[in-house]
Amino acid sequence: MNIENIEAFVYVIHYGSFNKAAEILFLSQPSVTARIQSLERELDCRLFDRIGKQIHLTEEGKKFLPYGQQLLQTFQKGKIQLKQKRTLPNELRIGSTVSVSNYMIPEIIPKMKLKYPDVNFKLTTAVTDDILNRVLNRELDVGFVRHISHPNILSAKFYEDPIRLYVHEGHPFINNDKRSIEDIGDQHLVFFECGSLDWMRIHRIFASLKRPPNIEFLIDNLETAKKLVMQRVGIAFLPSLCVSQEVREKKLFPIDFPETSGISLQTNVISLHGGSTLFFNSILENCKILSQPAKA
Repeated sequence: MNIENIEAFVYVIHYGSFNKAAEILFLSQPSVTARIQSLERELDCRLFDRIGKQIHLTEEGKKFLPYGQQLLQTFQKGKIQLKQKRTLPNELRIGSTVSVSNYMIPEIIPKMKLKYPDVNFKLTTAVTDDILNRVLNRELDVGFVRHISHPNILSAKFYEDPIRLYVHEGHPFINNDKRSIEDIGDQHLVFFECGSLDWMRIHRIFASLKRPPNIEFLIDNLETAKKLVMQRVGIAFLPSLCVSQEVREKKLFPIDFPETSGISLQTNVISLHGGSTLFFNSILENCKILSQPAKA
């Protein structure tokens, strides 16, 4: 069966006339008529009743229409897929911050590989400013960074990670309805410092307390901070994503206070304007990680 005959049939229905279909298909009206007649011979039935200048689908035409539309759509999707495959780069260069590399990339890469099996993936771990510069210099195709804006960059929110206080098993804050933010002043505090404005909000909360907490350990690595809490050295404010497994395993427990509600770290996906928009959009559509605070 000739796909061009089916295309002519579907276009005549869609545009309501042979002349309009011919115009859209860059054909003459007799050519469209010939294609419809050829399709009718293949199907051994009339698809249209012609009354003067009016055309109407026959019962057979009505029955065949959904199948014709499906055949045409499948053919067109196949053409798009083949064209896309020919224009895809051989390599996708991804930049990400350390936390994204540790906790998000293992979720993202498998989904991208399923969608683009012929593409190789190269990952670079760096700080947000370095990733931004490399994207601007076309050294990276996409980046996962803290919330930024730049006139030459496409940027969209990818993930929002709540920052919560986490304590070890057996800590007196667990199941204690009378605890308050002031009680942190009596605790040994492990503080992960990433330098973002969100962490500054926590510092401002500390400054407002009658008894500011004793930051005995200032850490620049999430894994180290997390493990110190599990070793019962102290308690820590941490992004929820990095402790989700430990919370499920009842090794760490989230503690909420009204004063810290709404504080979170935002991760954006970025790409150069006019650059790898295909991958940029694909990441947003297919790899979105929903922000779900870990529950005890």
